[in-house]
Amino acid sequence: MRIAIVTDAWHPQVSGVVTTYTATIARLKARGHEVLAVTPAEFPTVPCPTYPEIPLALFPGRELRRRLAAFRPEAVHIATEGPLGWAARALCRRGGIGFTTAYHTRFPEYVRLRWPVPLSLLYRGVRRFHAPAVRTMVATDDLHQELAARGFGHLCRWSRGVDTELFRPRDKGYLPGSRPIAMYMGRVAVEKNIEDFLRLALPGTKYVVGDGPARQELEQRYPAVRFVGMKHGEELACHLAAADLFVFPSRTDTFGVVLLEAMACGVPVAAYPVTGPRQSVRDGVNGYLDEDLGRAARRALTLNGARCRESALAFSWESCTDQFYAQLHRITPAEQRAEAPAWAPLRR
Repeated sequence: MRIAIVTDAWHPQVSGVVTTYTATIARLKARGHEVLAVTPAEFPTVPCPTYPEIPLALFPGRELRRRLAAFRPEAVHIATEGPLGWAARALCRRGGIGFTTAYHTRFPEYVRLRWPVPLSLLYRGVRRFHAPAVRTMVATDDLHQELAARGFGHLCRWSRGVDTELFRPRDKGYLPGSRPIAMYMGRVAVEKNIEDFLRLALPGTKYVVGDGPARQELEQRYPAVRFVGMKHGEELACHLAAADLFVFPSRTDTFGVVLLEAMACGVPVAAYPVTGPRQSVRDGVNGYLDEDLGRAARRALTLNGARCRESALAFSWESCTDQFYAQLHRITPAEQRAEAPAWAPLRR
């Protein structure tokens, strides 16, 4: 099948969304599917307000249409609610073409942390974005129930996975510092609630792996914490595996792929009992969930790394790709015959 995936989140960003689509696209191609990834890399961009590390495609409609016309997709999936996502949505709707979407990010909450916009208004906009989709994919049962309660329809499950070959137990001596080493890995931004980790009174050394708009300020405010910046590939996995504890302070993540990556490295997790962590963290097995994050961290340090690793092995990217493919909407012959000048260049 020819599958077009339109996403505003892409490399060099490091996020669960980018990790998910990178892994999924690789496995779809390995199965013989043709995949077109439409990303900001192919467009003029402007920095995202308050988050300049994220580029946003500038007026992408015409070039997006050209790329889709040349590819002639048999399925269209829109990953994000950014400029590319809205442009793809408009093209599909104008052409009467069915498409799928995914709800990856609590966009309303992220905006609300930066500007005093009512959550109800923000959710109305996000709900409007997803409403015309044939299906909207969500990562957890909790999120499915929450969005359904907010009026979202046609929801379906698409879980997440982890690369257990890259993320595996490694040399604990890779990082300097007194033990235990507690680590946060991810975007250094206000929506990640990272200060709840930085303020914890824990023994040993704290590491922050990642970058973002809040890094400079937090480095100055917490000089005892080791901020090492963004890491990739083997270097990233070596940093994570060298930790004794992974602390996930976010209350807004819809899943948290990094939780699986830590577990696959044999590192137990401490997190709040909220939507994302509840999907993968099992108290007393691979971590602890507690409204007292410090208590969760201290208890998690007593856990066996081998059991953490074992729990991560249940999350494979292969099964996640199966789910994704099954939920795609295959463009029907009736849709192909539809009279729609805006979409007609896609059909021969």
